[in-house]
Amino acid sequence: MDRRQQCSGCLQYLLVPPEVQTICCASCGTIANSTDTSNAQARWGKTRDLLVPGQTSYPGSGTHAFPSVYGPHQRQLLPRPALSPVSVHGRKRALICGLNYIGKYYSLKGSINDAKCMRFLLVEKLGFPLDSVLMLTDDQQDPLLKPTKRNMRKGMRWLVYGCQPGDSLLFYFSGHGAQQEDYNFDELDGYDEALLPIDHETEGGIIDDEINETIVRPLPRGAKLHAIIDACHSGTVLDLPFDCKMNKEGYYIWEDKRNPKFNKGTSGGVAFCFSACDDDQKASDTNVFTGTKTNTGAMTFSFIQAVENEPDLTYGRLLIAIRNAIRQVKACLRKTGTIKILVNKVLQKSSIQEPQLSSSYPFDIYSKRFLL
Repeated sequence: MDRRQQCSGCLQYLLVPPEVQTICCASCGTIANSTDTSNAQARWGKTRDLLVPGQTSYPGSGTHAFPSVYGPHQRQLLPRPALSPVSVHGRKRALICGLNYIGKYYSLKGSINDAKCMRFLLVEKLGFPLDSVLMLTDDQQDPLLKPTKRNMRKGMRWLVYGCQPGDSLLFYFSGHGAQQEDYNFDELDGYDEALLPIDHETEGGIIDDEINETIVRPLPRGAKLHAIIDACHSGTVLDLPFDCKMNKEGYYIWEDKRNPKFNKGTSGGVAFCFSACDDDQKASDTNVFTGTKTNTGAMTFSFIQAVENEPDLTYGRLLIAIRNAIRQVKACLRKTGTIKILVNKVLQKSSIQEPQLSSSYPFDIYSKRFLL
């Protein structure tokens, strides 16, 4: 006798013959195992999986500059997100990725620490519900919670799925970043920026074109996204249309990178990105900031310190505070006579780390409050 089973994608009820083990919903295309759903439901609660064909190309958009100075004074249909252990709904939602690349010669020591500290800040200080924070780190036993390329892509789709006006989204990444040749000619310098999952040696990185397409373009009016990226070569890794170029005195201009051939904007929402360094720079992973054997990213430590210590921060003040913290540590190392090789190794003297701010639109960074 046929039995009724609810589709995990569109929630319609399907009639399933008793001999059938796998069924495909005719309405939404979700493929489900019809014989044993109890374990999945117990483990994942209300979230559900949908097998989504992988994308093979991502229409980039531009870094062709049309200079614009600001002084110091088609919403796309996204596939249903894959399984995650957190609710897809909630006015505040975060995806946190911390990658130590355990067992690799290029392993990091502080990225998982960074991820845990960021989750603590969001949940304990900034009001993000714990069940609306998805954490991907390579020390977890569950394969679905490791920051592989597949899981990071799923996580990004989950982050923006069903996004509504009033939602506040956060994407955090601590790990390796890289540059690679730009094949669609949307980059002024000829290179795409990329984030490197733990399986990037076989699967490749996630380039800025794809990140923009996945978490920036779908943002509806009234929704906002913040990205905090603690990685090398991360200055424009979200490919946002405007870069804030600030000098050491705090004066800034917005560099307009819009290109009519490519759409890098949102669907009416706003997006901001704080990144650890410029595209041609490297970011540090060190224990200098903690004063212990515990490593952390210079960007992450400085960001959390500023947010916790200074209420009512503006975007400009936050960017200055992050930069000053890194500069002060560097100056302290020199004053205390630390050997030159250590300074070079930790703070990349050959390419000084300067945290960056980019945005989907230009604004007065000294009057607009930083709110997650």
